[in-house]
Amino acid sequence: MADFIHTELRGSRFERVDLSGAEFRTVDMANARFRGVDLSGVVMRGVELVDVDIHGEIENLTVNGVDIGPLVNAELDRRYPDRAKMRPTNPAGFREAWDIIERLWDETVGRARRLDPDLLHESVDGEWSFIETLRHLVFATDSWIRRAMLGEPSPWDPLDLPWDEMPDTPGVPRDRDARPSLDAVLALRRDRMS
Repeated sequence: MADFIHTELRGSRFERVDLSGAEFRTVDMANARFRGVDLSGVVMRGVELVDVDIHGEIENLTVNGVDIGPLVNAELDRRYPDRAKMRPTNPAGFREAWDIIERLWDETVGRARRLDPDLLHESVDGEWSFIETLRHLVFATDSWIRRAMLGEPSPWDPLDLPWDEMPDTPGVPRDRDARPSLDAVLALRRDRMS
């Protein structure tokens, strides 16, 4: 185990690093960015969380002894009434949820079509662009349905885009520079949904 005491690591990048069980005391992590990080079981005491933005799966998160997960879910359900319908418990509920997803998807694609096509390739705040996200949806369908369930040995389209953390794998495309049109990627997505 290494000790870093009074060590300047400002601006360092940690990728595929195992820090499980590590202890951080009097550490300045201001403006640090965490992406794809497992914080399960983390305990924070005497921390300052000011202007913090968290997006992810949140369960059993207590702040000052209060489990805030249900509060967050209730507020999101209040803001987005259709969200609660995404937890169906019967066939009619699943049909209703699918209809809502289809409506919201059509609205999303409609907004995308009104943008300058170059903007559909722009990353925002380190997230994938709209086109990259669609390419990843095709990759996910090809991987989970066509390969894992249907047994196709090499189901990927050249425009498929795996997640960034996936190691390069022979036969699996990863062309981050591809700039397909919205219609081309939507056609791939529709094909996978049929």
